[in-house]
Amino acid sequence: MRPNRGSCGSAPGANHAPHHAPKEYIDKYKGKFDDGYEAYREWVMARMIEKGMLPEGTKLTPINPLPDDVANPADAVRPWATLNDDEKRLFARMAEVYAGFSEYTDVQVGRLIDYLEESGQLDNTLVFYCADNGASGEGSPSGSVNENKFFNNFPDELSENLKYLDVLGGQETYNHYPTGWAVAFSTPYQMFKRYSEYAGGTACPMVIHWPKGIKAKGEVRNQYHHSVDIVPTILEACGLEMPKTYRGVEQYPLSGVSMKYTFDAKPDAPTQKKRQYYSMLGTRGIWENGWKAAALHAPLTGKGHFDQDQWELYHVDEDRSESTNLAPQHPDKLDALIKAWFDEAEINKVLPLDDRSAAEVLGVERPTEEEPRERYIYYPGTSPVPEGVAVNVRGRSYKILADIEVKDSQCSGVIFAHGSRFGGHSLFVKDGKLHYVYNFLGIKPEQKFVSKTMLKPGKYTVGMEFTREKAGEHGESLGRTKLYVNDQVEAEGDMRTQLGKFTLSGDGLCIGRDSGDAVSEDYTSPGEFTGGEIKFVGVTVEKSQYLDLEKLAAAAFAVD
Repeated sequence: MRPNRGSCGSAPGANHAPHHAPKEYIDKYKGKFDDGYEAYREWVMARMIEKGMLPEGTKLTPINPLPDDVANPADAVRPWATLNDDEKRLFARMAEVYAGFSEYTDVQVGRLIDYLEESGQLDNTLVFYCADNGASGEGSPSGSVNENKFFNNFPDELSENLKYLDVLGGQETYNHYPTGWAVAFSTPYQMFKRYSEYAGGTACPMVIHWPKGIKAKGEVRNQYHHSVDIVPTILEACGLEMPKTYRGVEQYPLSGVSMKYTFDAKPDAPTQKKRQYYSMLGTRGIWENGWKAAALHAPLTGKGHFDQDQWELYHVDEDRSESTNLAPQHPDKLDALIKAWFDEAEINKVLPLDDRSAAEVLGVERPTEEEPRERYIYYPGTSPVPEGVAVNVRGRSYKILADIEVKDSQCSGVIFAHGSRFGGHSLFVKDGKLHYVYNFLGIKPEQKFVSKTMLKPGKYTVGMEFTREKAGEHGESLGRTKLYVNDQVEAEGDMRTQLGKFTLSGDGLCIGRDSGDAVSEDYTSPGEFTGGEIKFVGVTVEKSQYLDLEKLAAAAFAVD
């Protein structure tokens, strides 16, 4: 099974979460994973050795290899034998969905290959078919029906996940398998994506196909290489050199070396690559001339103290799975590799290291040309505003205020929306009443506030106000929300808001419609506002009260 495509890879989006596939593909794998991830690891490693993908004698590594004082509990693997029947059923289904997604992706890539063959182009097309990291561990020890929980530092909950058992792989979920399958799908290596010190976080299979340039068929090559070597390979195959300058701009030298020599090499011929450093989210490692040094550190933990990291040493030319730590036997070799890592870190601008949580890293305010402000005005008829430059309500009190005119008793639709069913908030009119929904990480029931007043034809200032009172157990904001029609409080109650972003990509802030996945189950996207007019929508994180802003809006209406 191929690992997940990393979030910074190229099209297609597979096999990154969410794992979506037609049900007929998923059902083909029913029961295939019922024995659990440890059993799968044993089975798949034997097949890999049989097929020449791993050398004889490769050892299987532990499922939880890191020391307790280093390991992140959020990345732990729960042994299959410790799971109850519901957990086994859920986890097995998540693997079935992923397998179906994998096959479905292969079929779609096959359509492209078929076209190249039918059009006579395949023989002289250089194809690289690969992933860009180890299998992904963002699904938590219990799996997830909404991966955005991971990026909000919010734990998954089994009873919530079980509600979606029968719809996994469909649009109702942003699903991801548990960490046990991440380790299994990175067999025989330790850990998974994000752990750059281990091959489980970095090693991927790759198929290279080029009939006109490669005589060998179906053969394995064991030379050590990295994804940075793909571009040099393409350049050499095309007979090109990387320019030292382009349009007067000096180019940064290529990091990799060409793999073209491997096309004619023997399977175990020496590699022409000499060194490769690794670094990701506070983890780090380095390979050089068949040896690997790995700094023991868990990503996204915020522990810091990188100077205190312990390092392990592996002779990967003899120990492909990095199963035996040789640091005590070869301290000089380890010291040399650690120095080499710092040399590469200096050359490639790796420092400083950063192991802050996902929510912290993604929530960092990026430099902009505009001065920071506390009040934003948005208008209908514009494109969705990306979250990175939209008003930031995370961890704050905030207010949304809209000047609207109801022209028809059937007026309905979205006034303001940001996010999706997996996290977001929306102000809208339905059945003649004003609604505000804050969808907290897709957890049902939705947090919903509905006006008592019917919006008859006329001009209104409508909106809501959230007053943050404290932080919850996982950093979420807890407070009170009030829903307003003009200066009247129509509904109020407790509410919680997300620590992190609503989404990793897409689903920007919209006025007059919800351009992406609908935030609330009370309307369908795009839910365009009809039967009236939206003048503008203001969103503020300043300390002014809603009623102060309502007076400003009324004055604007008077001028209009």
